Amino acid sequence: MQQKIKILVAEDDLQLGFIIKDNLEEAGFQVINCPDGETAWEYYQKMDPDLCILDVNMPYRDGFSLAKKIRQKSDIIPILFLTAKSLEEDKLKGFAAGADDYVVKPFSMKELLSRINVFLRRNKLLISPSPASFSIGRFTFTPQELKLAGGEETITLTQREAELLTFLCEHPDKVLRREDILLHVWGKNDFFLGRSMDVFLARLRKLLAAEPAVTIETIHKVGYRFTIKS
Repeated sequence: MQQKIKILVAEDDLQLGFIIKDNLEEAGFQVINCPDGETAWEYYQKMDPDLCILDVNMPYRDGFSLAKKIRQKSDIIPILFLTAKSLEEDKLKGFAAGADDYVVKPFSMKELLSRINVFLRRNKLLISPSPASFSIGRFTFTPQELKLAGGEETITLTQREAELLTFLCEHPDKVLRREDILLHVWGKNDFFLGRSMDVFLARLRKLLAAEPAVTIETIHKVGYRFTIKS
């Protein structure tokens, strides 16, 4: 049996902390919920979590100082900050302390889970239910190796390109909403990431252009549809 992924939550709003804990446990994670930064630091050293979710403003030790302590122990563990603030200086301070990303309150659990899954996939802690490879016309796509092979040529994709192509391959012939693609692959939905997604999709179109049976269709004001004609 696969061991559950461990998540440390540090949130001094007890009601919000319990809501996060319940939802993450329902999603299959093992969760420790701490009401302040000092307690969270003690549990971090005991449980060796796979990911940390830290509130910025907490008693005894705030999220910034807690993140710095955690970074002294690990350079790679994902750290997500929960904050009611969206000021640029607060974000910069958080990234300087070692945060990987921010979730601004109020947020949906769908958004939080999407962000978590993005980082866990990046750290290869999530085991994908997808096939080891996909047949895309004359191409063979191997996500784990970031390889797109066709004929005598093999192309090495970036991690983001591979994640995006995997999502398309998992949902052929379906209209995929822009926000759903962004949440799954990038972990959040905003204008600038949407522009980045368009660039990645344009590159995938170019890479797959040698296979006329493959199309990535733009559905105006909705999203995209990935089709492989037999």
